[in-house]
Amino acid sequence: MDAENTIFITPQWQIAMDDVSFVCCRADGPGGQGVNRTDSAVQLRWQCPVEHLPPAVMERLRHLAGSRLGKEGLLTMEARESRSQHRNRELVLEHFTALLKEAARLPKVRRKTRPTLASREKRLEQKRRHSEVKGGRRKGNWE
Repeated sequence: MDAENTIFITPQWQIAMDDVSFVCCRADGPGGQGVNRTDSAVQLRWQCPVEHLPPAVMERLRHLAGSRLGKEGLLTMEARESRSQHRNRELVLEHFTALLKEAARLPKVRRKTRPTLASREKRLEQKRRHSEVKGGRRKGNWE
């Protein structure tokens, strides 16, 4: 594959730019006088190869993409932050690459931890002090 026509997600996973399509449409927002005449928003569409992706990566991608990933596996992303169509195309490609890299990354395994003895004693001491302060406000302690 050609390096400029390839999106590198991981060393094992690359996406050819031919698999990604771009659609331009009118964007609401900044644009000045040409806002109603210029197609500056860019929509990226990618048919996700569900059968080629590992199930764990696909599950993370579904979770991260949310409503942007359809039931048929079509991922749709849009960028309309800039007035420039070219800049919006770059932005949507950056967001797309970041999303796929995040889905490909293994989540860090959380190890269960227990509070230390010192931290438990400190917490109980703070509770005792707070109880004494509140107890001093009770009726009958004013005399």
